[in-house]
Amino acid sequence: MSGRAGEGLIGVLDYGAGNLGSVMNALARLGVPARFVRDPEELAGNETSPFAKLLFPGDGHFGTTMASLEKSGYAPAIRAWIQADRPFLGICIGLQVLFESSEEAPPVNGMPVRGLAVIRGRVKRFPGRKVPQIGWNRTEAREDSRLFQGLPPASFFYYIHSYYVSCEEDGAGVAEAEYYLRYCSAVEKGNLAAVQFHPEKSGAAGLRLLENWARS
Repeated sequence: MSGRAGEGLIGVLDYGAGNLGSVMNALARLGVPARFVRDPEELAGNETSPFAKLLFPGDGHFGTTMASLEKSGYAPAIRAWIQADRPFLGICIGLQVLFESSEEAPPVNGMPVRGLAVIRGRVKRFPGRKVPQIGWNRTEAREDSRLFQGLPPASFFYYIHSYYVSCEEDGAGVAEAEYYLRYCSAVEKGNLAAVQFHPEKSGAAGLRLLENWARS
């Protein structure tokens, strides 16, 4: 390994959400070096950060997650990381908070709960009665997607969510799934990528997607 210290190291964001162990286990299976981010300051600056890539995984409530990110100082650090076009992967809530707002978090005192707002669009609740969606679902990806390279055009991944993203940014959506309606299930924008499903729980297809991102 050459270059600056920490080159290739993935920082996994631990902001209090559960279920992060499966992500670390998946990265370990791939032989990819990773550790949890300890402080927002570790994300600052191309030369001082020990991380080459940032992974934002986890389940959670949009409003609670954003409140935690703002209180801890992670929100501005993540925005700056993405705005610098540094490699980023969001999983589940890590996708949803990239958008401007969510129906899961109604306005507080007349003020909207704002997401990281690095992608135009909103998070909406599925219109059907059977929510959350839990289980495997067919996911159709664009041929030019970097995340899905080497995978069939339609692969199955594991989902668990009650809300979906309505992406309003041209060209950002790279995959779709269907549950009551067709919706965007993965985005790419520069070095930013994010998925609604859980690749760490999606068998060989999920590991291939994680490897595509980690080694790109």
